[in-house]
Amino acid sequence: MTDQIVASLSGLIPFLAYFGGGTVLLLLFSFVYLRVTPYPEIELVRQGKTAPAISFGGALIGFVCPLYSAISHSVNLVDMIIWALVALVVQIVVFVVLRIMFSRLIDDIAEDRIGPAVFLAFVSVAAGLINAASMTY
Repeated sequence: MTDQIVASLSGLIPFLAYFGGGTVLLLLFSFVYLRVTPYPEIELVRQGKTAPAISFGGALIGFVCPLYSAISHSVNLVDMIIWALVALVVQIVVFVVLRIMFSRLIDDIAEDRIGPAVFLAFVSVAAGLINAASMTY
């Protein structure tokens, strides 16, 4: 019984490394994304606005899906970090492209219009899922 417990706990260090690394990467993504968007999502959410919460939440899920894939399929922490950074870039590009395609997107989300926020969130998640699926090497 003790051998089984020791064997199970032998994976604790890699778990903590990947979990910690994933958490740091999620915080990094959040920091970068919140700097790229020209409206203050966190402040708007604190004011009770829904649209910024939806769009940011979609971006988070759109990043976490490929982060999950990177953690699951990476051969080591460096590999996971590289592919997580690819996922970060993809999400930023998605936001920039949609911002160019829909000139009112920024104003609409800042003004708490739900439709554009949901659209941005869904496109972010869709891009994240394609990104995640592409990481199954």
